[in-house]
Amino acid sequence: MEVIFLLIAISLIMAATFLYLFFKAMKDGQFDDDFTPSVRILFDSQKKKVKKDQPTKTKSYE
Repeated sequence: MEVIFLLIAISLIMAATFLYLFFKAMKDGQFDDDFTPSVRILFDSQKKKVKKDQPTKTKSYE
């Protein structure tokens, strides 16, 4: 029974540590993406070209 209490305590300490490290990384800007927004504008205007002799795909609800 003491082993269960020990494992619960260790898991709570580990969870608190990971939560602290996650919030610290968020505050430091670890997950800020500065590159993608500057490149996204280059790919926005590209559209798929549909050949006129190909039939368009439509969903049939029959």
